[in-house]
Amino acid sequence: MQFSELYQPITSQINDRAKAVKLLICDIDGVFSDGRIYLGNQGEELKAFNTKDGFGVKALIESGIEVAVITGRHSEIVKQRMTSLNVNHIFQGQENKLQAYDKLKAELNLTNEQIAYIGDDGPDIPVMQQVGFAVAVADAHPLVKNLAHYTTMMPGGFGAVRELTDLLMLSQGNELLSNGSST
Repeated sequence: MQFSELYQPITSQINDRAKAVKLLICDIDGVFSDGRIYLGNQGEELKAFNTKDGFGVKALIESGIEVAVITGRHSEIVKQRMTSLNVNHIFQGQENKLQAYDKLKAELNLTNEQIAYIGDDGPDIPVMQQVGFAVAVADAHPLVKNLAHYTTMMPGGFGAVRELTDLLMLSQGNELLSNGSST
């Protein structure tokens, strides 16, 4: 199956960038979630995550591509969700996302060209300027979209991460479906 049969046509340059990826780094708010934060009367914070994104992340990890998150906020919910998806690299409270990026790149011994990043707003730009494959969600800020190599059809929190995991897996010759484990 071809990616363009599921989503949108891609250029050979996008396919080549996706083929080289060994690590996908994701922002959280506006990428894994729709960017809204629900606050309860007792101070509790709630976020909604899309199970399609979760399924895509698990399948991507099973295919051998590492996944990490770098987010400016700190939330126990994020830790719980990413741990449940077998994401081993979780960086929260990162005002300067480049520091976490550089640490992760060195730890995994990767080059910029082997890393993809998906973001939606200004704090993501410094990392997106470094990676070999910069991706913006459909509802990203226009400055982020202008910088991205690829913009998803799906908005953040509504399957954008799944769209990207499908692109990475198909470009590398992997099946889209994992073993059916819970997301």
